[in-house]
Amino acid sequence: MKIATWNVNGVRAREAQLAEFIEKEQPDVLCLQEIKAAIDQLPMWLCEIEGYWCYWHGAKGSSGVALHVRRATVPERPGFNHPEFDYENRIVTARLPGFTVASIYVPNGGRDFEAKMRFLEALEAFAARHEATGERLVLCGDWNVARTDMDVHPKERKPNVIGQRPEERAVLERIIGHGLVDVHRELEPDNADLFTWWAPWRNLRARNIGWRLDLILASRPIAERTQSCTVQREFGTSDHGPVIAMFALPGSVS
Repeated sequence: MKIATWNVNGVRAREAQLAEFIEKEQPDVLCLQEIKAAIDQLPMWLCEIEGYWCYWHGAKGSSGVALHVRRATVPERPGFNHPEFDYENRIVTARLPGFTVASIYVPNGGRDFEAKMRFLEALEAFAARHEATGERLVLCGDWNVARTDMDVHPKERKPNVIGQRPEERAVLERIIGHGLVDVHRELEPDNADLFTWWAPWRNLRARNIGWRLDLILASRPIAERTQSCTVQREFGTSDHGPVIAMFALPGSVS
């Protein structure tokens, strides 16, 4: 099973690139963030992507997430839902055979840091509830937190800057501690050049001076079946690169 997550930073600006990405990668699950569009602003083909169950959750000009599931992988339309802590159209979940997948866009925190912390703490409670009931999760998206200093290029490390603060990192670690695995870091524990976001100036992307903000967190029984996880740094014009994980899973998790 191929699961992809991408902060598109405005889906209408990236419409052609999204079509190219879907055609090229054919993911079984596609999670998008920062779509910056309400459903009535989307071209019709985006609302009804051929071969996918589609769910868009956004508003004009800000935030927003989407979640798409390949019909050949999941023949019956999954139940799409929003946890009670959904804030500014930032999370949608789908119940798939054997696990729940979520597309998540954590607030940046620059405008309202406390709202960001509340959202992260609610995500921790969400993960804890699933761990307690034995329900498996795959949480995908832009977490807007660099997990450790290794996840930030040395030129970008700044004491107490939002996205690198100890209190943010502590909550993220607690979320992961509820039976989840950071699958990309698990595969490449010593890769200090593993980034997914690059500020759009000074040619930082080409120089790979960035942050790792886009994560796929999976319950350990799923994570143990990870075959690969990659970031496509050179694809598209968003300031984020798509992250793609391959799992040795059939259409369901046994």
